[in-house]
Amino acid sequence: MASRLPFLFAAALAAGASYTANHWLDLDGPAAIAWKGSGVGLLALWAGLAVRTPDGRLIAAALALGALGDMLLNAIGLTVGAVAFLAGHLLACILYLRHRRLPLLLAAWLAGGVALLAYALPDDRAAAPGIALYALGLGAMFGTAVTSRFPRVTVGLGAALFVFSDLLIFAQMGPLARSPLPGLLIWPTYFAGQALIAWGVVRTLDKEAAA
Repeated sequence: MASRLPFLFAAALAAGASYTANHWLDLDGPAAIAWKGSGVGLLALWAGLAVRTPDGRLIAAALALGALGDMLLNAIGLTVGAVAFLAGHLLACILYLRHRRLPLLLAAWLAGGVALLAYALPDDRAAAPGIALYALGLGAMFGTAVTSRFPRVTVGLGAALFVFSDLLIFAQMGPLARSPLPGLLIWPTYFAGQALIAWGVVRTLDKEAAA
């Protein structure tokens, strides 16, 4: 079914990639918020329509929570948006654990490493524990993705890009506060990560359903 919905996946890529321009346009308001959520939102719709199984619903829901997080970050703030993203990470962990291939110890090490790195980045040490708690969920998503049987060249790389994007956000609160790099890289690496995750999971599940 995924192969019969190329227009929807292409629309998701176009919507998500085009939002990169808002770094320079600096648009705000409801239209800009909807624009930001449209890329991953369309990926969620594509995943849900392409694979109508419990696993398909899990990846679609995880992506939908990511799209919600994208919009809440702009509409309300970082903390509320992070809650939506964290819920999406937990759903993704459930999916990846259902398809675990490597020992959980590796996933635990990766989760802990991401959390420790995130804790060290912000200058505001009072905010560091909350950031580390979120990053533990982010790292768990990354670790379970890498240790799952889904392709590392798509799902594993996508999860790594997601982690990199979020670490750039935290670095913007500390050592990269005056650097232009986070502003240039956060959205492209995040959206590329989400697109790779969606593609790798959906194509794998779709091929198995057709076999």
